[in-house]
Amino acid sequence: MDVLMLSRLQFAAATFFHFLFVPLTLGLSVMLAIMETRYVRTGDEIYLKMTKFWGKLFLINFAIGVVTGITLEFQFGTNWSRYSEFMGDIFGALLAIEALGFFFLESILLGVWIFGWRKISKKAHAIVMWLIAFASTGSALWIITANAWMQHPVGYVIRNGRAELESFAAVALNTFGIFMFIHTVSAAYILSAFFVMGISAYHLLKKQHVEFFTKSFRIALVFGLIFSFVAIVEGHLHGSHVAETQPAKLAAMESHWETSKNAPIYLFAFPDEANEKNSIEIGPIPGMLSLLSFHSTDAEVKGLKDFPPEERPPVLITFASFKIMVGLGFYFALATSIGWLRRNRLMESPWYLKLMLYSIPLPYIAIDLGWTVAEVGRQPWIVYGIMKTADAVSPIAVSQVAVSLAAFILVYGLLGAAAFYLIIKIARKGPEAVA
Repeated sequence: MDVLMLSRLQFAAATFFHFLFVPLTLGLSVMLAIMETRYVRTGDEIYLKMTKFWGKLFLINFAIGVVTGITLEFQFGTNWSRYSEFMGDIFGALLAIEALGFFFLESILLGVWIFGWRKISKKAHAIVMWLIAFASTGSALWIITANAWMQHPVGYVIRNGRAELESFAAVALNTFGIFMFIHTVSAAYILSAFFVMGISAYHLLKKQHVEFFTKSFRIALVFGLIFSFVAIVEGHLHGSHVAETQPAKLAAMESHWETSKNAPIYLFAFPDEANEKNSIEIGPIPGMLSLLSFHSTDAEVKGLKDFPPEERPPVLITFASFKIMVGLGFYFALATSIGWLRRNRLMESPWYLKLMLYSIPLPYIAIDLGWTVAEVGRQPWIVYGIMKTADAVSPIAVSQVAVSLAAFILVYGLLGAAAFYLIIKIARKGPEAVA
């Protein structure tokens, strides 16, 4: 393998591992704020126990997320120095806002929350958790804004061989970034809801701490139900925007080869990239791709053959990732809808509790598949239409990247094993773990 492929693999490994922890931080911080606020308003000690129990899992998750996030950003200098040189004026500014404006705020406030239980009032302590949730969401906003600029660059000029910032407002209010932010945060909230519901279901099946975990389940259920439907609606709107801004990605997402009006969606297809067609096509729904993409069955949808082969994304990976992600999205909406109907009969629904327990990994899979669609579907561009990934890689030796990739896998594997061991151990023990 060459430097380009090894650097891609290293960045992908670091990103996917890092994003096992980020979404839970985003969603659980808001649920913790809700739980602690209920404790302040009602004085019910069970909400205090809930805040401390789920807060301990939050802290383990946050710590690993910080460690992996720092090493991820270093790669822009080590593996992608040409990208940093060309785009640093824009991309660096956005990451600086995230780090200096929100990550530091989140870290400081987290220290206050951990050590301030008996040093500040109950109300002030709950407010601190709301501020942590705000800072976490702010960090996500600016990181996603940076990524959205790579997907759909706006507000820049090319000067002296570099991209320079011309309009900060255009970058900050990039429509692509707004769609990405809503979709990513909704997905994070779904993941957090299924995490809480799954662990709660485990204890309810064992008839342990029934009141504690029933209330935890119901809080998470409302969260998951709302944002499952938000993700579906926003995903449709985001897909329409992708059709306008990244037509090659849309064609790969649907394995659509021929430019046509009344373009269909297939219930099942299998791309054959070598022969520029689908080897299997089952259940075409005429006009559905045109309708979903441009809100008219008569709209023309560009096919992959309209793009040079060297400017097409990998079709099979993009197509399969998109279809599985969409399928899981509808599953989350169905599972939470059933939960809403069974919310007052959870103890009488062991089949549903088992379903939610075994569903814990699914939002993790869906989120990583979503990022696969976003990043692989953008290829061969690192900044869409401006800079190709092959031109962004650092001029370094293959051996350097190979050794660092192996080290990343080893260290991340150990970190992941330790983190999930602690999370599973505390989750199984229940509120006794923080008594």
